[in-house]
Amino acid sequence: MLAAILYDLDGTIVNTDPLHFRVWQALLREYDIEIDEEFYKNRMSGRLNPFIVQDLLPKLSPEEVIKFSDRKEAQFRELAAELAPLPGLLEMLAWADEKGLKQAVVTNAPPENAKHVLSVLQLEHRFERVFVSQEIGMAKPDPGPYLYALAYFGLTAQQALAFEDSPSGIRSAVGAGIPTVGVASSQTPSELYDLGVMLAISDFKDSQLWELLEKSEVKTEETKVLHSPLFTDN
Repeated sequence: MLAAILYDLDGTIVNTDPLHFRVWQALLREYDIEIDEEFYKNRMSGRLNPFIVQDLLPKLSPEEVIKFSDRKEAQFRELAAELAPLPGLLEMLAWADEKGLKQAVVTNAPPENAKHVLSVLQLEHRFERVFVSQEIGMAKPDPGPYLYALAYFGLTAQQALAFEDSPSGIRSAVGAGIPTVGVASSQTPSELYDLGVMLAISDFKDSQLWELLEKSEVKTEETKVLHSPLFTDN
């Protein structure tokens, strides 16, 4: 029985990748490193900043890595005012509220970014919890963040539905055993399916998503159950 929806942040509920790419591109040029969108998609999207910086700038000291990462995120937050929720997200949140489902964010984003982006989107009070990798001590692609969220709500993997966009995020959710919908903001639908998603969508208005949701087994506040083969009651 579907009881919770778990959303990634960057690239899933809001398309932040273009902003992240612009900031990374500008900062790396200071080190004579050129990146394009394909490189960003395959090597950077969804990963933690320290690992990205260590890979691309291995001569930086640990302290310099932290300073670089902090500078990058500060510049991103300066640009974040132009962000808007992915189309259909507000309808999705309202549908889940109507069904009495728990809703949470599971993200690798730095805590300051997660708080700032949700505030810009006016969604800071829309989720029961925001699980930030840095705060729980586990990061995607490890399944840990999603397993942590399941344990917090006292649910099994088959009682949740995850929305993800990046390879690391999908590997985390799928690795935790959660049925996962891929949002094609940074990857192609075929790439998302190769990573193991059950459905690839362009945004939350996608008709295939709503067909899935209408078939899902959900207990409403009146305990009425709608049948679905996609989610099992455990």
